[in-house]
Amino acid sequence: MNVLIAILGLELLVVVHEAGHFFMAKAVGMKPQRFYVGFPPALVKFNRRGVEYGLGAIPLGGFVSLPGMQRPAPSDVDTWFSGAVRQEPKLTSVVQALKRALEGDNLPEARALIGRLETAVDEANLTGTPVRLASRGLRELRNGLTGMPYWSLPAWKRVAVSFAGPAVNLALAVVLLTTLSVIASGGYRIGFAFHSTKSGTSSLVEQIQPGSPAQRLGLRPGDRVVGIDGRRLTPLGIHDAIASSRGRPVTVVVERGGRQLKLGPVRPRAVPKLSVPGAAKNSISVSWAVLKGTAVGLGHLFTGRNRHELAGPVGVVQISSTAASQGTEEYLWLLGLISLSLGAFNLLPVLPLDGGHILLSSIEGFRRRALGRAVYERFAALGIALVLVLAFIILTSDIGRLGGG
Repeated sequence: MNVLIAILGLELLVVVHEAGHFFMAKAVGMKPQRFYVGFPPALVKFNRRGVEYGLGAIPLGGFVSLPGMQRPAPSDVDTWFSGAVRQEPKLTSVVQALKRALEGDNLPEARALIGRLETAVDEANLTGTPVRLASRGLRELRNGLTGMPYWSLPAWKRVAVSFAGPAVNLALAVVLLTTLSVIASGGYRIGFAFHSTKSGTSSLVEQIQPGSPAQRLGLRPGDRVVGIDGRRLTPLGIHDAIASSRGRPVTVVVERGGRQLKLGPVRPRAVPKLSVPGAAKNSISVSWAVLKGTAVGLGHLFTGRNRHELAGPVGVVQISSTAASQGTEEYLWLLGLISLSLGAFNLLPVLPLDGGHILLSSIEGFRRRALGRAVYERFAALGIALVLVLAFIILTSDIGRLGGG
């Protein structure tokens, strides 16, 4: 059950990300083509106002299809229609005319030629792969040359559409962390903080507040707190037990130097409940620290440092399942941190990630003219290579985690 909850949580974060792109695209005048929760084959799908909505059978995220992410080029025409031309040479004239129109930046003529090419393909006796590629090519040409394709938008609109997905993830994280901070505040405390990791909160004491009950108790940084009043508890359970003590003296059980010790009893002191603005400020500070930590962690990938802390989908589900078993608040806290990491990762300035689209669109906005297709292709090739390397490193980390390494 906890694994299912973990998968649904990860699915939610990806769907929220895609929803950001979807609604921003509509806001700037685009017409998205598809919005899927999960990946095809579709279990359920329906069409509303020209958009296909679906529930995919593979619950590993979701996607939004936007028309014309790249401007059609003559080389695309060769890819889509070369097989059709070999099967039916009569298509040669209209295909060559379309290539010349695209090469000469004559978009009105290119749009007009789509209809002629569609008629010619329908009348041709095409079979097998050529007919499938030709059908796809006609669809891509219509998406890329008619209506309001992505590539034709002003630079600021493209940046807005690309940034909306990561922005929603970052905003969701701040909302989650703020809400949890307000809920968890108040009650009673003895004045210590646990060490936080990317996989959640550990039971190791990291900080002791000067003059606090914890300091009088003799609690030290590096102690592992294992329970309260003889009950073995998770880190969240320990905080809850102290917070709900109503000031009644408690005994803290710790592991130190291979020995188990009972410290106390000590009387927790009352702390005021956080205001929403105060909690939001703290959550933004935590979010910024996590983002900086993510950036530093990515910088260490190629040196081998801290690779064990990386987690892909398998690792995230495993860590989230563990957090879900420890309670709702622990799970939601971790979900907020994952949402932060997802937003940060997608802002990396490489294609096909959102950050790559933002970077190239911004450059085009400053130049006031489009970059060449070759620039996009080379940049995409470099980005895909880097993403594949990252995916391999993360996969090895997941495998090591599953194997207990």
